[in-house]
Amino acid sequence: MNMEHMIRAVAGAFILLSLLLGLIHSPYWFVFTAFVGVNLLQSAFTKWCLMETILSKLGVEKEC
Repeated sequence: MNMEHMIRAVAGAFILLSLLLGLIHSPYWFVFTAFVGVNLLQSAFTKWCLMETILSKLGVEKEC
């Protein structure tokens, strides 16, 4: 799995997990959902993604 696919998978998992936790545990988890959404939106305009930086430091390859 290349970095682009991992970023999409992590973002999707974070959103689904935070929505589930927001419904079951506390509505404050929706703040995390908003944080992920804002990061996705800003990365579309700035071409910089925090998760890309984290994954590259973990040694994930950018391309297959």
